[in-house]
Amino acid sequence: MSDDLQKQFGPIDIYLFDQLLRGRIAPGMRIFDAGCGSGRNVVYLLREGYEVFGVDADARAIDAVRRLAASLAPTLPADNFRVEAVEATSFTGAFADLVISSAVLHFARDDDHFDAVLRGTWRVLKPGGLFFCRLASSIGIENQVKRVTSGNPGRRFLLPDGSERYLVDEALLVMLTKQLGGHLEDPLKTTVVQNQRSMTTWVLRKDR
Repeated sequence: MSDDLQKQFGPIDIYLFDQLLRGRIAPGMRIFDAGCGSGRNVVYLLREGYEVFGVDADARAIDAVRRLAASLAPTLPADNFRVEAVEATSFTGAFADLVISSAVLHFARDDDHFDAVLRGTWRVLKPGGLFFCRLASSIGIENQVKRVTSGNPGRRFLLPDGSERYLVDEALLVMLTKQLGGHLEDPLKTTVVQNQRSMTTWVLRKDR
């Protein structure tokens, strides 16, 4: 049974799987994966005939997701997946019903880069569409992270696990929700992983 589930859904983010279970991702929707990597979150969507699009700056990742799409959804155009930075994607605005941003935004270099990637992601979402985002945060580990001070890093911090990430907090996410013109579809949900890192799920509905 577990092998069947793995084949059907692939290594999907469990919190994105939750959105599927709750009926928020329905057949006929256009899906845009901003920073899609090799396609870990779109196996089920491709298999079930969704119209899937994606961008990633890594050409090898796009090659991999194109091969995945060719095997699971052979009628889907290869050009649906493009080697592009999220903040400079050539896809048109307001065309997607669901935008996925999974473990992407915390790689922002500084405040300006974070803002550019976020707004580039939000731009392609239709009014009324769903924005699903998982990103690193300082929530629950505030006293265990150390702000990076060299250069102009903005909200970049050193985590207990030794990695360096751009970290958000609840106040920033609430403020950004209003600035973007959306509302929280779910309360913010945060998982602290053995006091080493913290991941927050941010799910918005686009109002305008």
